[in-house]
Amino acid sequence: MGKKLTVGITQGDGNGIGYEVIIKALADERMLDLCTPVIYGSSKIFGFYRKQIHNIDQPVNTNVITSAQDVHPKRINIVNCLPDNIFVEPGQATPESAKSAMTSLQRAVEDIRDGYIDVLVTAPINKRAMVNEGFGYTGHTEYLQEQFGVDDVVMIMVSDRLKVAVATGHIPLKDVPSVLTKDLILRKLRLMKSSLERDFGINSPKIAVLGLNPHCGDGGLLGDEEQQIILPAVQEAVGEGINAFGPYSPDGFFGLGNYSRYDAILAMYHDQGLTPFKAIAFEDGVNFTAGLPIVRTSPDHGTAYEMAGRDMADPQSMMSSIYTAIDIYRHREAYDELVAGKMDIKMPDTEIKPKGGRIIE
Repeated sequence: MGKKLTVGITQGDGNGIGYEVIIKALADERMLDLCTPVIYGSSKIFGFYRKQIHNIDQPVNTNVITSAQDVHPKRINIVNCLPDNIFVEPGQATPESAKSAMTSLQRAVEDIRDGYIDVLVTAPINKRAMVNEGFGYTGHTEYLQEQFGVDDVVMIMVSDRLKVAVATGHIPLKDVPSVLTKDLILRKLRLMKSSLERDFGINSPKIAVLGLNPHCGDGGLLGDEEQQIILPAVQEAVGEGINAFGPYSPDGFFGLGNYSRYDAILAMYHDQGLTPFKAIAFEDGVNFTAGLPIVRTSPDHGTAYEMAGRDMADPQSMMSSIYTAIDIYRHREAYDELVAGKMDIKMPDTEIKPKGGRIIE
């Protein structure tokens, strides 16, 4: 089983449902047997939201600290990294809540870089409010990519039922066709293959690739990106030993349940992948950033201002984010041990012969 992991959790936007789902997720004492949680934020805000939650019977024991080096293994640790006079306005996007979210994230990144926490779970933020306060990124993914100096990452939405990645992330829809290239799709497929093997323990993963246009362009009538960009990328990926298939027309692919035949799906743009994912697995969905040297997960929902402070938020996605982060960390440990030659790697006698590389409407 290995050591009990220390899980760093950023507060996100303190005026959203972040604290509520964190408190509810950690209220079960069994969670403290699984990991040592460290919240980056404010004990004052924690206490405010704890009073709004009425369905937790047992005491929620906290340990207020100034450094993650001082964690208590059987307490919910809170690194007080915000001003004592912090003000809470549930349901409101304010400059103060945006700045606090930035501070929380920065402190957690510093600590995981220094080895004080093992994995990072990020609560939802308001991207627009943070950008207005000087946050120069369109989301957590882009910030973490820059902070850890990696050339590329891929966002993978994870649940027990399916895994969906996106080729293009937080960009306007009108910019997707100009950004989409064969090289981009190939890079994402390589990252997905590597992550599925190392982070999820899937040998020779099968990856379905979606088209861009309605009916995969209908033979060029509705667009030619499938024929000119996506299909060549799939074919080259197959040539590299990646079990890639498609491109598939997204409507029939999800509508007929074909996603269950594959280990993961690569969508061409944000909503093409996240809309069906959330329709199928919203309650326990997790956002995972593949390609980072650290493990980072996040709930698949936003700040939900309309629910903030009303004891209505479901903590399942936050709980799944914590579980998934721990599972991925363990998978990486086992995979790296195998690669290092500490155990014999026995490959199967047969391997999948992919038939990838054709447009399927």
